[in-house]
Amino acid sequence: MTTTALAVVAIAFGLDRLVGEPPNRFHPVAWFGSLVGAADREWTESERGQRLVGVAIAASLPLVAAAVAGLVVLAAGAVHPFAGALAAALVLFTSISLRMLLETTRTVVEATEAALETAREALLALAGRDASELSAAEVRSAAVESAGENLADGLVAALLPFAILAPISLPAAAAVAAWVKAVNTLDSMLGYRSKPIGTASARLDDIVMWLPARIAALLIALAAADSRALERAREWARVPASPNSGWPMATLACALGVRLEKRGAYVLNAGAEFPTVADGERAVGIVGRAGWLAVALAAVLVAGQEVVP
Repeated sequence: MTTTALAVVAIAFGLDRLVGEPPNRFHPVAWFGSLVGAADREWTESERGQRLVGVAIAASLPLVAAAVAGLVVLAAGAVHPFAGALAAALVLFTSISLRMLLETTRTVVEATEAALETAREALLALAGRDASELSAAEVRSAAVESAGENLADGLVAALLPFAILAPISLPAAAAVAAWVKAVNTLDSMLGYRSKPIGTASARLDDIVMWLPARIAALLIALAAADSRALERAREWARVPASPNSGWPMATLACALGVRLEKRGAYVLNAGAEFPTVADGERAVGIVGRAGWLAVALAAVLVAGQEVVP
């Protein structure tokens, strides 16, 4: 079972490197997003009522995603073990994203040099903020911030629990990866202060992402070959309102020696300058290496279970 689990992780990551993101019409996360969009409406006139509905949404919709993923893998495995492994790999593949993160970050950073408006538009795929008045340096900052944060959200969070469960049960591993991705998707769509219906989703995401964010920060420090980056980041990690996103962002800021800032929200590594284009390209390289380290850690988690009595 360990060999199969390792193969599944390798196939999923290989697909991400070769294919990137599948088109939305074929992407389970996009399907789930449509479901969330349908649930995002005024169910009651009271804020308290909306919050209660939000609790039900946060509790139920990720379970729906998990159940579908787990049942698909279970059904495929009943036909043939290879079919079950392939189905599990596809679930993991659609639950993680590294290639698109790196490519989009690079596109935004490079565009800030000669096509700022293009960079501002491309940034929307990375960060949910109004970029219309951001300077080139602020756009690069936002891209670098998002690269660090999305390493945790888009790779580490789903990959590592999958790796822990895969040698035991591929359907369970697929279910937990889909559940984590659904929780993160709920937060990205509903988790705003202006949406009482998203309060529970945001709180759930805070809990789920606590460990992945800190693991991602450690991987960034290792990928940057800067053993003190994580230690220096402690000063800034708690500045953002999120209890988690500050860790990978601040670690990346310290590893690069740059200032990262979101207007009116936070400043990380305040004594440094905003990232240059070269700094942005270095960030892409560091996050890319950290992604490979995450896969290596997943392989260790899988293989390590073989020696556990």
